[in-house]
Amino acid sequence: MQSEPIAGRYELVEHVKSGGMGQVWRGYDTVLDREVAVKLIRTSAVTTDEDAEELARRFQREARITASIQHHGVPQVYDAGLDAPFDRLYLVMEYVRGSSLRAFIDPDRPLPIAWAVAIAAQICTVLAHAHAMPVVHRDLKPDNILVAPDGTVKLLDFGIAAVLRSDVTRLTRSGMVLGSDHYMSPEQFQSAQVTPRTDLYALGCVLHELLTGQRLFNGDNPFDLMQEHLHKPPMPLRTGRPDVPEALDELVLRLLAKAPDQRPADAYEVYEALLPLLPPSGSMPSVEERGPEGTPDPTLLYRRPNSPPPRPVTRPAADLAGPAPAPTTDGVSAREARHAIKNAFSESGGLLDEGRFTQAGELLRRAIETSAPVLGIDNPELLGLRARRAAVLALGGDHRRALAEFEALIAAYARTVGPGSDQVMDYLEQAAYCHAELGETTPALEQFRRVREHVSLVEGDVSERMIELRKMIGVLLMSQGDTKQALAEISPLHDDLMVLFGLDDERTQEIADLLRRLDPDDD
Repeated sequence: MQSEPIAGRYELVEHVKSGGMGQVWRGYDTVLDREVAVKLIRTSAVTTDEDAEELARRFQREARITASIQHHGVPQVYDAGLDAPFDRLYLVMEYVRGSSLRAFIDPDRPLPIAWAVAIAAQICTVLAHAHAMPVVHRDLKPDNILVAPDGTVKLLDFGIAAVLRSDVTRLTRSGMVLGSDHYMSPEQFQSAQVTPRTDLYALGCVLHELLTGQRLFNGDNPFDLMQEHLHKPPMPLRTGRPDVPEALDELVLRLLAKAPDQRPADAYEVYEALLPLLPPSGSMPSVEERGPEGTPDPTLLYRRPNSPPPRPVTRPAADLAGPAPAPTTDGVSAREARHAIKNAFSESGGLLDEGRFTQAGELLRRAIETSAPVLGIDNPELLGLRARRAAVLALGGDHRRALAEFEALIAAYARTVGPGSDQVMDYLEQAAYCHAELGETTPALEQFRRVREHVSLVEGDVSERMIELRKMIGVLLMSQGDTKQALAEISPLHDDLMVLFGLDDERTQEIADLLRRLDPDDD
C-alpha cells in the first residue's frame, strides 16, 4: 500500500498491470469507501515543461472522452487530475472484476462458437455506441477486453486509444506506431486515416483468435508481421474448423479485408450478422457449448436476458469442518504470518475509526489468506482475525459474507472447544442476526432459540442479552405471521420488563408497542 494517497484520497493497494502509457492499480477511495481502479500515466517521455503541459492536456482529454462513453460495456470514470509532481497524473475509474479475454484463448481448445459470437456481439454494442460519438478505440485486443462474472463484456483503455490520435503531436518522437501489432489494421501500419472500420479489423483478428486458438498472423518480427497484415490473405476459418457456420466465416473474412471500404459499414451491421448465431433466450448450453472452466459465460446475457444475479450461496459450516491443515514454512514464515495478523488488526482499527468498512474487510481478508496456510485454520490468532472480519462485514451491511465468516468460526470452535461452548454460542447468535437481516427467518429462529437455551442456563431469563434474544424471537415470529407464538414470547417479556424497569422505561414501552400491534383489541 502506498504511504501517500493520490490526490489525498486514493490509496494504491495492488498493482494490476502495466502497458501503453502507464500503470493500473487496484485502489480505494478513502472518502467514499469503495474499490476503484487508478491509472497512473507514465512520464518517461517528459523532458520539458511543455511536454508536461501537453501530457496533462491529453490526460484531461482522455478522461473526458472516456467519461462521455456512457455505456455499461465501458468502465465508469470517477475522477481525473494532475497531482504534483508530473508523475502523478491519475485517472480513477470503476474497478471491474472479471477475466481477461486472454484467459479464454487456448490453442488446444478453441472457444465454443456460441461464446465467441456472444463476445463479438457485445463488443459490437459498445463499438456502435462509441463510434456514433465518434470515438475509435484503436487498440482493441484480448488484453483490453474483460468478461465480468455475469458474462458482461467490458472494453478497457478506450481513453488512451482515443486521445493518442495521429493528428496530435506525440510525446515520444521515435515514430512509434500506435496499436498492438497482432491486431493492427493495414491503415494503422501505413499511418493512414483511422476510422471506425479500423476497430472492425481488430474485431476480426480477435474473433479469428477466439475461434481457432491462434493469432491471425505470426510474423517472426514486426516487419514480417506488418507485411502479413498488409498483403497476406487470411485463412478461412472453416479450413481448420469445419463446424464454423459459413455465414460466420464469411463475416470474419469481410472484417479482415485489407481495404477499409470492403469491411462491413459499421459495428451495427456486424451485430445484425451475428444476431442469428446467438443462443436463443431461455436455452441451456449443450456440452459442446461449455467454455473454459473458471471463466464467466458471455452467452448468459442472451440465454437469460436481464436476469437477476444468481442466488447467493453461503458455504455450510460442514464444508469448513475438516481438520486443520498441517502448518508449512513454505513462502511466508510463521513469524511473518503473525506479524501480518498484528498489522491487520492495527490497520483495520484505523480504517474502522474512519468508517471505511469495505477497505477494512479487504485488508483483513488478505491477511487471513496469507496466514491460514502457515498457522492452520484453527490457530487462535487467525480465528480472532476472522472474528474481526466477520464483525466488519456485518457493520458494513455485507451480511451474506459476514454469515459465511461466522459459520466458519462456529465450525472451528466446535472442533477445538466443543459445540456447546460459549464461543460457538456467541458466533451462532451473530449468524442468527445475519440470517434475520437477509430475510431468512427460519434459520434465524432456530439459531436464536439454541442460543437462548444456552444463555438461560448461564445468565438467567432477564439479563440484557436474554431480553434482546427474547425480543428478536418474538419479532421474527411476527414476521412469519405466527401471532399466537409471538404473543407467547412477547407477553411474558413485557411482564418481566414491567417488574424490572417499570412502565415508563424505553425498553418496556418498545415491547408494549409490539403487543399492541399483535393484539390491538387488548386494553
